[in-house]
This record gives sequence, structure tokens and C-alpha cells, in this order.
Amino acid sequence: MLDAAHAQGYDVVVAAIKEETFPEIESRGAASVHWLSLGELSRLIETFQREGVHRAVMAGQVKHKQIFSSIKPDWRLAKILLSLGMRNTDSLLGAVAKVLADEGIALENSTSLLEPLLAKQGVLTKRRPTDEELKNIAYGRAVARHLAQYDIGQTVAIAESACVAAEAMEGTDATIERAGHLMRSLEGNASTLSRALTVVKIAKPNQDMRFDVPVIGVKTVEVMQRAGASCLAIDAGRCLLLDGDAILGAADSVQITIVAE
Repeated sequence: MLDAAHAQGYDVVVAAIKEETFPEIESRGAASVHWLSLGELSRLIETFQREGVHRAVMAGQVKHKQIFSSIKPDWRLAKILLSLGMRNTDSLLGAVAKVLADEGIALENSTSLLEPLLAKQGVLTKRRPTDEELKNIAYGRAVARHLAQYDIGQTVAIAESACVAAEAMEGTDATIERAGHLMRSLEGNASTLSRALTVVKIAKPNQDMRFDVPVIGVKTVEVMQRAGASCLAIDAGRCLLLDGDAILGAADSVQITIVAE
């Protein structure tokens, strides 16, 4: 995000979340870096106002379970949490976006500087999906859409049109790892399930592109390989390939197919 912003001539003020941000952010050429804890919404607003910031973009990941378990909210964030009808990611971040807007800080789409990294439609890797993988994708998309509409999770792992694992607060990588563990537990036992997993990661039906946009990286491919997953299906135009061509190269090297629809 910083590289893209610099390429377009922007000076960037970084609000770095202490619990999540890598320290290397200090050396990436930002105009200034301010370290804040996850619950310090008032301090975030004060920092932006002092720096003259009127446009903001969310970048990187805050683990869902951390939002609802490790957070120590200040008075402003505590007020938001108490007002929420549902304690899901969209409700919380949507409320934070409204507070920022009320303070003159517009939260923009998290993909606004990263359009070239959005997945293009089609088979992105050298290997095309098999007929069995295509069946898994179709079934997985139907299951994932139902989960996503309730903001439960965006990822499912499928084997022979059976749902092996569904994402909740643990995140995509942990979901894939859990599916791999379940498949390994079947080794040596009679089973009608193929051991090859298909991973389906989708955007929400009404995806707010300002936050929680689906992202995959080289690490996703590495986790899939360890879990015995052979196919990844994502949404074209609504999923970021964070490491660009490196993801496709990593997938090709282990015969994983990636499909965007």
C-alpha cells in the first residue's frame, strides 16, 4: 500500500496497530508512523487531525478474534461496542468508519491504490481444475455464500462435495490447517472422501470494499500445500493477490490450481 501510494505521489501518515503491524513499516518511507493500540480510537482520530489527514485506507489484517477478545477500548470505542446490535466485523468497522467520517476523515476502499492486484477472471495458474475440483468449487461457493451473508467467515474447505471445515473467527490459514488435520486423521482408515481439498474463499454478498476484503498471499499457498489442498477458488475483482505473480509461481511449483470467477 505504501509503495503504491508513493508511486502516485502521496505522502502517507501511518497509524500502526501495535498488536499487528510489523516493525519494518518504519523503514518503508512513510511521512510519519504513529504506534497505537487496537482500542485507541480517540488517539487515532486526534493523530489524523493533528497530521491534517482527511482520507484514510485500511491495510493489512487484524485477526477477528483479537477484535473481540484482546481489545482494550477507550471511551469512544467502548461507546461503539455497547451500541452494536451484532458483534460482527462489518458492524464494528462500519461504526468506526461512521465515527471517522463524522470527524472529517473519509475511509476509502482498501483496494483504491491496489487495483492491479485484484484477481482477474479465469484460471490463473498453469494447471486447470479437474472435474472433481470444479464440483467442489460449485458446492463450496454455495456453502460459503451462506456463511458470508451472516459475516461468519469467508472460507470453506471441501473434499468430494463435503464441507470439511468452515471459517469463523480463527481466520483463513487456521481453517485450511484444521481441514488438513481432519484429512490426515482419516489416513489408514476406510473413507469415501478423497484426501484432496479444495479451498473456496469468497467476498461477502454485499462486500464493503473499505474493509475486510478477501486477501491471499504466498503464505496461503504454503498452508494449502501442507494441508493437502490442490485447488483454490476466489472472486474475480474482489480478492487481492497480495504478492502478485509470486503467488501464481508458488502455486505452479506445487501443482495447485487457482481459479477466479
